[in-house]
Amino acid sequence: MGTLLVTGGAGFIGSNFVRHALARTDDRVVVLDKLTYAGSLRTLADVERNPRFVFVKGDIADGACVGRVLATHRPTAILNFAAETHVDRSIDEPGGFVQTNVVGTFRLLECARGYLAGLDPAARTAFRFLHVSTDEVFGSLGREGLFSESTPYAPNSPYAASKAAADHLVRAYHHTYGVPVLLTNCSNNFGPYQFPEKLVPLMTLNALEGRPLPIYGDGANVRDWLYVEDHCAGILLVLRRGGAGESYNIGGGNERANVAVVGAICDILERLQPAARNPALRARGVARYHDLETFVPDRLGHDRRYAIDADKIRRELGWKPERDFAAGMEATVRWYLDNRDWCAAVQAEASYHRERLGLADADR
Repeated sequence: MGTLLVTGGAGFIGSNFVRHALARTDDRVVVLDKLTYAGSLRTLADVERNPRFVFVKGDIADGACVGRVLATHRPTAILNFAAETHVDRSIDEPGGFVQTNVVGTFRLLECARGYLAGLDPAARTAFRFLHVSTDEVFGSLGREGLFSESTPYAPNSPYAASKAAADHLVRAYHHTYGVPVLLTNCSNNFGPYQFPEKLVPLMTLNALEGRPLPIYGDGANVRDWLYVEDHCAGILLVLRRGGAGESYNIGGGNERANVAVVGAICDILERLQPAARNPALRARGVARYHDLETFVPDRLGHDRRYAIDADKIRRELGWKPERDFAAGMEATVRWYLDNRDWCAAVQAEASYHRERLGLADADR
């Protein structure tokens, strides 16, 4: 039995990984999370009584806190999911992204370096530091091409720049200090427990309430969509079989324009909860969920297209996604339909009302 320290484990991808690891390994899972607006203990309510689960409230940018956690729980691996992630929020307040994503990753690496020095040779050889990153560090693609592990970094948003800086620190700590790191860069995740500021839950919940479905610009911005459970399976595989110092792209191979994603959500809702039987839509005189689609001014600096080349992880580690876009999206929409209490509770905790974020100050 090993011990996995999962930072940011009360957030979207982190909490899904916690469940995945508890279900598919014998490891203890220690979550370190400072519980920001997007991290909630409600997200971990179903695992909190598991005897192999431990929660610690704390900030990865607090070196003393991280040091205590390492000394107390003696992890065999650190998986860093902790990050500020919403591009719109990074446009409004980039400082918080630098603090968590850059300074926090630096502190975590420094603590890991000190911790490694105190391990015996066998434990030091087995230890891994896995950093979870994003395809946004690579910038924007044209109509053709894919991001590979060798694609030059060209981040365009404050969020992407902060994650790129963190990635560079992770690589530097491997090459300079010998920290046995692993780096994963994923495409857009969707699935259960995602905070409702992100596209899929935002559109699902707005549609159910008969609210507008805001689509940025012309809606033709393209993302590669990855079901979160498939992402978690890939991360665990990289942790177990990836080579120290290596990076792995994890993508679903599901390129969709934003307007098509919104349309797919509307189609699923029409089947599961038809607009004709939804009192919120009837009260507004709306006949179809598609009629709620509303084009709004584009996001500042909006990248046009992302697409992942996941050949390396498929070829070297044998990973492949289990759910295609249609199956994953249906499962996701069903989850939000069945868990509206969770959605309401986390929004209330964060005082978030699904308002638009990421507007320039002069345009507010």
